[in-house]
Amino acid sequence: MTKTVFVTIAGRTNAGKSSLLNSLIGEKIASVSSKSQTTRTKITGVVNIDETQLVFIDTPGLHKARNKLSEYMLKTVRESATDIDAIFFMADCTKPLGEPEKEMLRSINTSKTPVILLLNKIDLLKDKALLGKKISELSSEYSFDDIIPISVLNNDGLDIVKEKALSLAVESPHFFSEDTITDQPEKIIAGEIIREKLLGLLDDEVPHGIAVAVETMKEREDKDILDISAVIFCERDSHKGIVIGKGGSMLKRAATLSRQDLEEFFQIKVNLQCWVKVKEDWRNRDAIIRTLGLSDN
Repeated sequence: MTKTVFVTIAGRTNAGKSSLLNSLIGEKIASVSSKSQTTRTKITGVVNIDETQLVFIDTPGLHKARNKLSEYMLKTVRESATDIDAIFFMADCTKPLGEPEKEMLRSINTSKTPVILLLNKIDLLKDKALLGKKISELSSEYSFDDIIPISVLNNDGLDIVKEKALSLAVESPHFFSEDTITDQPEKIIAGEIIREKLLGLLDDEVPHGIAVAVETMKEREDKDILDISAVIFCERDSHKGIVIGKGGSMLKRAATLSRQDLEEFFQIKVNLQCWVKVKEDWRNRDAIIRTLGLSDN
């Protein structure tokens, strides 16, 4: 008898949602960075355990909308919390809940969808008694079907998270083939890998205005080499200079790190070519957001 469960992973920016998804899937399919708002669209990850299919949906972090891209990201979060079997609400146990988190919890508590609170980053708590206090405070204010303390970094508690998802599965045909790990097109995954490296290397003011579009991706017929051509879009000429770096040093570094991850993911030698272009104020231009695959409209 086959079973399936659809689980939305929601929570604030930098709570560790994408890291959790990657750990559960066993592959890097979502960008991970210390910078906020790393995930811009919803990313589906699939795990098959015996006859049960776990479908996890990673969503953009909850934050205050500042432009049309941010508005789309928040719309994606709200839509991903409907018509699913459970919500894994992820919170950083070292920080108080922000207003966007509180608003979403109040909203989902009015539905019949099971809500499991995942308290991440327990490895950062020096005083473990604070964890019990945090659980008590949140339990008194909101309704959770379960609370699971975890550390994605140390892989602590993730087996319990997976068991919880399994317990929520219902009899159903599988929606993805056995060898599927994500619904993301390969070009999108490649672009996200490149953007992740840029997020890790650049200053805080630059990354939010960066998008990566993989224009071509083709395996050579005569050699085991995957040729990838990508364009990095930024909003200002000054940002373009920062992305390229002195003598092209920053772009070369980002491309080298990206190529290593791309080769590991696709299991083939990669020839990566990157260019940088300026698209002024692209985060407020609907046509460009759609072109970059960041909107469903």
